[in-house]
Amino acid sequence: MFNYTKPLITSAFSLLFLAMGSVAVGASKTAEAYDFILPAAPSPSARPDPRLPNLGRDKHGMPFYHPSQLNRVVRTTAYTHSELDHVAYGARSAVGTPLKYTNQVRSAAADWSVYPLGTHFRIKGEPYIYVVDDYGAALVGTGTIDIYQPNKKLMRQWGLRIVEIQIIRWGSSQASMKLLADRTRYRHCAKMQAALREQNRHQKLLH
Repeated sequence: MFNYTKPLITSAFSLLFLAMGSVAVGASKTAEAYDFILPAAPSPSARPDPRLPNLGRDKHGMPFYHPSQLNRVVRTTAYTHSELDHVAYGARSAVGTPLKYTNQVRSAAADWSVYPLGTHFRIKGEPYIYVVDDYGAALVGTGTIDIYQPNKKLMRQWGLRIVEIQIIRWGSSQASMKLLADRTRYRHCAKMQAALREQNRHQKLLH
């Protein structure tokens, strides 16, 4: 697949944080039947570090994190290759490689200007390593991560979840831009490419 008023956002985020945590804990007993382990509730310590620059929030009210903060609370959704908007691509990622779903490594999609191609992360409470090797038009401009599931049943079981992730290794902005260069005729690809170029320009100015 391929600023609000601060007290209001804080309150909404807190309620969502607690609600999703309750869902994860309550459903954990049935996880084994669906071949994945449901994530643990996020920790309050994974909220944006107030000592770091405030990068704002996306359209879902979720915060954008400073790259130096590796533990973060994110909004996740799920997708599968048999959805209508993915059928043409089959079970392949935006890179052209098979979508991963093993006991060790699993694929994920994101806005590559937020989580560049090749970013590796873990979800709290799960043993898997996720790798960003895909993107999706609906993800662009947000911090949402789309978790790949091999069928619609697992996709629906995941649904929408607020989880805590830990970045293990950042992907490559350069590799992201290189792959997107030939796809800028697509609006979402052009937006990611432009955002990545702006980030690259800003980094050069700082140095």
